[in-house]
This record gives sequence, structure tokens and C-alpha cells, in this order.
Amino acid sequence: MLRGVRARVLPTSQRRSLDELAQDLDLSAGDTRAKRSAFWTMLTLSSVIASGGVLTDSTATVIGAMIIAPLSTPIMGIALGSVQRRRIGAARIVLLACLLVIAAGMLFSQGLPSDYDLLSNNQIASRTSPGLMDLIAALATGFAGAVALARRDVAAVLPGVAIAISLVPPLVVAGVCLGHLAWWLALGALVLFVSNFFALVFGGMVVFATLGYGAEADKTAGRPARRAYVAMSMLFAVVFVPLTANTAFTLLINAWTGHAKVAAQQWLANEPDASVTSVDAVSQTLYIHVRTPGDLPPVQGLLDRLEGEIPNGVPIVVDATRGRRIEAGTVGD
Repeated sequence: MLRGVRARVLPTSQRRSLDELAQDLDLSAGDTRAKRSAFWTMLTLSSVIASGGVLTDSTATVIGAMIIAPLSTPIMGIALGSVQRRRIGAARIVLLACLLVIAAGMLFSQGLPSDYDLLSNNQIASRTSPGLMDLIAALATGFAGAVALARRDVAAVLPGVAIAISLVPPLVVAGVCLGHLAWWLALGALVLFVSNFFALVFGGMVVFATLGYGAEADKTAGRPARRAYVAMSMLFAVVFVPLTANTAFTLLINAWTGHAKVAAQQWLANEPDASVTSVDAVSQTLYIHVRTPGDLPPVQGLLDRLEGEIPNGVPIVVDATRGRRIEAGTVGD
């Protein structure tokens, strides 16, 4: 069965040799000086581009940084080295590269005003609260990237793979958040990077092992060779847990805001031309944004309708037109 899968995924006529693959992924093989010079140059430039894209909230600029970022090369080198039971120094390069990108984000963040709302920036907000789907997408990207590297005829898909796997932008976002002392937001961005990192390595290891690149090493190492897969699976599970928890929490928040919007619409039902524009959950407080040409009905009616729809103890703030903000109280009090 394994041979059948290998033949379909990677026909012999299109399979790159192990030496060819190692030349691309091992920065310590061949012309080391030229390889590392190109890697650090392109990584520095991609960090600058990503920082500019993040701080200006430009999706196109961030995509440009993804395309030229070379960080996936040593990460896939880790996958290949693990399959071959060989140390190629890729882990150290990845660590230093991460520090460089984070430092770039911190440096460029100093140009932002001290009262800048980080979550108002879509490039930052979208990378500070990763969920389970981010991990699933990263895992699929890891498989795609490994197959693309191993085949001679699909090299053209690599830019798409580079865009799909988010490596440099989360690190830049982490640096920007650290520069503004937003520790939890920085942690969220780092979790996104770590999940993408492990998914890329895990997918690469599975594909490279399935395609037989580690067959000789497996015969030499025997049973202990499985330790790398066990360790990677455990680390993968460690990432899986917080992402699953965050996904579940996000779904709950979405459900609660949906219930709150319905309750608020019922609360304003008898007010002519009144409407609920949005409901947001920020820092454990529910903000209900309404639009009405006249006065609002008593807010106690809103709290009564919210009771049983959202957890007790949640503070409610009503944002009305003309800059009025009413602290309605706490649900369940």
C-alpha cells in the first residue's frame, strides 16, 4: 500500500534525488557561504517588507514578504534531517532567524503612536488569535510544500505554498506587540508561528519518510529511529490543545454576541427607526452598538433579556449615536 501511495504521489520519473533535495534544504552543504548569504539577505528584506505591510495594514505588501521569505527552507531542512537522522544545524538557523524577524518588528513598531490600537489593524488582529483551522491549513501546507520540493514538475506551486504558510508575518506581529508591551497579543502571534512551524516540520517528515528519503537511515537506526516522530507528535499535540481551546472559546463568544444582538433588537423593537449595528466582546465586556434618533428605553429591560442568553457577570455597555455611552450594568445582578 505504501508503495502504491508513493508511486501516485511521486512517480519515479519526477522524483528528485536525495542529493538534489539536500542541496536545496541543507544550508551547510555545498557552497555554504553563498547559501547563507542569500538566506540572511532575503530574510532581512522580507522582514522589512512584512513590517511595512503589517504597520500600514497592507495585505498585498504582506503577501509580497511571504513570497520572498526563505524561512521555510531551513524548516523543511529540519524535517529532512529528522528523517535521515542527521543534524544539519537548521534548528539553530531557524532560532536566529526568528529573533531577527521579531527584532525587526520591535524596531519598526517604535514609529507608532503610544496610544495606537493594535487590534484596529487587521494584519495584527488576524494573527493574534489563532484557531484550530490555522493548524489544519498549516498541516496541509506542510504536506504540499514537501511534495512540491520532492517533485521536479511542480516547482511552480512553491510561491503559492509560501503564501499559504504564514511564517514571517506572525513573527513581525509578535515583535510589534512586544514593542508596545502587549504581551498577550504577542503570545498569540507566537502560538500561530509555532503551530505553523510544527505543522510544516511534521508534514515534511511524513512526506519525506513516505517517499523513502529516510529508508537507509531507518535501517541503520532501527527502532530508536521512531523517537523523532514520537517527539514531533507530542509537540504537535501540545500546540493542538491551546488552538482547540481558543477555537472553542471563539465559537462561544460568537454565540453569545449573536444572542446579545437578538436580545438588543427585541429591546429596541418599539423604538421607531432604532437598530443594532453590531455587538463586540472586548476585554470581558460586551459592547452593544445601537443607532436611534430618539431616547433609549430603560437599560434594565436589556439586562433582563440578556439574562440566560449570556453568562452572568458580563458587563454590558451600550454605545449609542452622537457619542453617548451607557454602562448598562452586569448581567444577572
